[in-house]
Amino acid sequence: MKAALPTGADKQTAVRHMFDAIAERYELVNGIVAMGLDTGWRRRCIEALDLPPGSLVLDVACGTGDLCRGLARAGYQRVGVDLSPGMLSHARTTAPLVLGDALHAPFRPDCFDGVVSGFALRNVVDLASLFSELARLTRPGGRISLLDLGAPEAPLLRAGHRIWCDYGVPLVGSVLSDGAAYRYLPRSLAYLPPAAEMVHLLELAGFQAVQHAPLSGGISQLYIATRGARSGPS
Repeated sequence: MKAALPTGADKQTAVRHMFDAIAERYELVNGIVAMGLDTGWRRRCIEALDLPPGSLVLDVACGTGDLCRGLARAGYQRVGVDLSPGMLSHARTTAPLVLGDALHAPFRPDCFDGVVSGFALRNVVDLASLFSELARLTRPGGRISLLDLGAPEAPLLRAGHRIWCDYGVPLVGSVLSDGAAYRYLPRSLAYLPPAAEMVHLLELAGFQAVQHAPLSGGISQLYIATRGARSGPS
């Protein structure tokens, strides 16, 4: 029987240590296990922001800086925040990077025009708290574009995806990086609620026009939304 997935403070500690351990070869292994599809997913994530050039965008759980580099190519100003010092030490970006918890980001309210995140939603301790924090950081009318993995709905694709996640991903991880981490990462999809619930959580946090876009048949998924107006007296 597989061990239960960690929760709460145990999850936060486990996630930080895991990403510290795999940071050196993170981008290499990611590209292999995603079969190169992740490049297009990140591009779609950035395009979905649809903000004017020069807008200031926060990359939550920026890791080694893949999205930060894409944001720069798209003409955005960018800042990254990540919980893992190991990931930040291996980052390849000129963006300012901050070591911190995305649930308690060290930035003032309304200071970002947009927020992106790549493959991090399932690694936070509490999604509702994350979405509330993103709503605090994003100015009214600002945009968020959140990317993570998913499970395909088509039976044949779903079966192949499961085999790859259960056997291929851990094998590649064990050869090139850390086998335990790459056994955990496919299992961590279980942390993500159904798309309808994710949309509802974003709406409760204050986002409007929330969209869910399955990518590559559902292997990846993108959540896009606009920050609504602040409530209360003007």
